[in-house]
Amino acid sequence: MSFLSIDVGSSRCKAAIFSSSGEMMAMRSAGYAPHCRRPGFAELDADTFLNVVVTLARQLACIPLPEAVQAVCFSSHGETVIPVSAAGQALGPAILNMDMRAVGEAAWMEDAMGRRELFMLTGHTSHAMYSMPKILWLRSHAPEIFNAAGSFLNVTSYLLLQLGLPACVDFSHASRFLAFDVKRRIWSSALLDLARIAPELLPVPVQAGSVVGKLDSKAAAMLGVAPGTPVVVGGHDQVIGAVGLGVIEAGRAAGSLGTYECITVASDQLLLNDAALNASLNSYPGAVPGEFVTIAYCPGGIMMQWLGNLLQGTAKSEEEHHFEDLEASAPAAPTGLLITPHLIGSCNPEFDAQARAGISGLTFDSTRSHLYKGILEGIAAELTMVTECLEAAGCTFRDLNVFGGGVRSAMGLKLRAAFTQKQLHVMSCQESVCLGGAMLASVAVGVHPNLNSAAEAMVREQECVAPDPLLAEEYMPQIEAYRFFRSMLVHRPHHHNPDRGE
Repeated sequence: MSFLSIDVGSSRCKAAIFSSSGEMMAMRSAGYAPHCRRPGFAELDADTFLNVVVTLARQLACIPLPEAVQAVCFSSHGETVIPVSAAGQALGPAILNMDMRAVGEAAWMEDAMGRRELFMLTGHTSHAMYSMPKILWLRSHAPEIFNAAGSFLNVTSYLLLQLGLPACVDFSHASRFLAFDVKRRIWSSALLDLARIAPELLPVPVQAGSVVGKLDSKAAAMLGVAPGTPVVVGGHDQVIGAVGLGVIEAGRAAGSLGTYECITVASDQLLLNDAALNASLNSYPGAVPGEFVTIAYCPGGIMMQWLGNLLQGTAKSEEEHHFEDLEASAPAAPTGLLITPHLIGSCNPEFDAQARAGISGLTFDSTRSHLYKGILEGIAAELTMVTECLEAAGCTFRDLNVFGGGVRSAMGLKLRAAFTQKQLHVMSCQESVCLGGAMLASVAVGVHPNLNSAAEAMVREQECVAPDPLLAEEYMPQIEAYRFFRSMLVHRPHHHNPDRGE
């Protein structure tokens, strides 16, 4: 049996077919660029998502494979919202997760609910990236769209609707709306009443891995699969990527080493405490029934993309740059450079949107290789601080199962392991979101009894990078200097409503 798993990112879509043993039989991908018609805006024609999905699925359908597709699973990035008419047509462009127009609406939500109350209810602190502030922005600034909307959907629920299926959303994606009660796993009546949004305007929340229906002949032809093929709801890409890395049980952690470096820790309880609130962690339902994830992240590959653009010319992504020569010629000792990766702001714990990258310690003898390694050192230091935020809030984990463009640098992996004092397990399949979706599909149709069994059959480790205590000791002075330098550049924004206990 085989499974078609589709991961719809904010700038690239990937579609892959996996066997029940985890072999990736075929994969195709395609990119698209957001339209930024005003500063802070980031939009995409909603039909782009469906068109790219259909194109990639049909390309895969043309490849002769020994096994027919038994189920299709959709996962995607979070927060993007699409206003849809009662007839199921997009009323305007998708407002992407990176769109920051709704700063005022996010501040209003925090003021009206209270920062701590909002976090304890939703597992998130208020931010313009989330869907609900974007919906409120439409009501204030585009009432013709807001008033005509029959629903406000995320990417996966929009795709399901276009394929003639119920517009369902899994719990992890619902959490990224900033209106979901993460304890009860339902839309929060308190928040929806506050925002004056009827629950019928939002997609129906379901457990990730649920079968939402079967494709009719028209929809099946669009994807190049057999009529009657079941469709499975995936989830938020970080959550499903963790599944594809084998992070199923509580206490395990996944590391996505991409444009941003994200740690996703699995647990059997929500992490809703003051330490988590102060670090602006996100804690919400995961893909495993009854379990949760807590995530924190920091800038990473975006700094490597900047370096590649500077030295090699502009490319579309960090993965298109190659740094093998710089890695081979980089100094063995610490560079002494302090390079913070905050080109477009910091993430946990401060979320300082005004923070910018800084470089200290350059000398006349500094080379491109010094700059390259200095960036890797800064990324590893930043990941260490994110790890400390998680552990201070109660997340305990010893290892990180990692994937993403960052695994291409052996030097970067060695620095991350030494700085964080975590073992890094590099997995064989780097398309972990697609693999995680295939694992969900395999369980949904009964090929594997549960995700633990699916992980045993489908997830394999490529190598393990152990922390080097001598390297960590050698870097201690530079890490301390990094913390001080960073503290001068990154500041904790003022939060609203101090009289409510924030």
